Amino acid sequence: MPAIVTLTMNPALDVSTTAPRVGPTNKIRCATPRYDPGGGGINVARIVRVLGEPVVAVFPVGSATGEVLGGLLDREGVWSRRVPIDGATRECFTVDEDCTGDQYRFVLPGPHLSRAQQEQCLSVLAEVARDARYLVASGSLPPGAPPDFYDRVAGLARNLGARCVLDTSGEPLRQCGAGVYLLKPSLRELRELVGEELTSEDEQVAAAGALVEAGRCEVVVLSLGADGALAVTADSAIRFAAIPVAARSGVGAGDAMLAGITVGLARNRPLHDAVRLGTAAGAAMLTTPGTRACRREDIENLYHRAPAGASVEDDRVETTERKMP
Repeated sequence: MPAIVTLTMNPALDVSTTAPRVGPTNKIRCATPRYDPGGGGINVARIVRVLGEPVVAVFPVGSATGEVLGGLLDREGVWSRRVPIDGATRECFTVDEDCTGDQYRFVLPGPHLSRAQQEQCLSVLAEVARDARYLVASGSLPPGAPPDFYDRVAGLARNLGARCVLDTSGEPLRQCGAGVYLLKPSLRELRELVGEELTSEDEQVAAAGALVEAGRCEVVVLSLGADGALAVTADSAIRFAAIPVAARSGVGAGDAMLAGITVGLARNRPLHDAVRLGTAAGAAMLTTPGTRACRREDIENLYHRAPAGASVEDDRVETTERKMP
């Protein structure tokens, strides 16, 4: 069985296109659309597969939309286990505006999942992940799922002897109590969680470190967008600079970053090197149009260009020493 299994509770058929201009009232004539399988864990699984690692994606699926999503995932060579549901798998729509380069994302809520369907997802996940080393849960929860659902996923991973990697937001992030190995919030998500602006690096490190100290996770990888990332554990805080690229679309970049980190860890690389691979995968995803998956050769090229992480504490010590008479 693969070392990495992903869970996507609210998958989506991602539709991306371009338009000369986006505005109210008038019809917006769009270019030929592109269709990709989407949703947090599915996006992670796609990039894990791009990097050459076997992976299984677990997700609920329903209606013709779900059939299309599953077929697209099959075409990319990603193994999956699908839990049938009555509702229709959602669609998400992205439009790039030609005249400005702005991107507009329209995200639908997804179908309601009954308690029985939620339990079936957990049952299938437990079966598929029984020999997994990493269980990645990523994305929003669908209507009907309680906000502590990912807390149950973390407990399931712990019982299986796997490490839980979690990327979510809002109340599901707030409800996550313990048992997560690695948590990957964005700066916005961490701000919402702690109720503070976190404008300085010290504040960001302190907020991430508080999550580790409280036992909610062992590692926090804080995504800072154009400012790179911070990896915080009980013993260290490491800053990673962003890799400069010509960005075309931000869709899926965070999921690609999480995929690269998880692949690095599954290959027994040190945390700092796994995060470096993650920043390369996220940067490569930025260069692709719409929701298209990035290429392995682009990730590898960017990885070799990526600067090594720098210890935040070391930088503080060096700054203090330079100021001393």
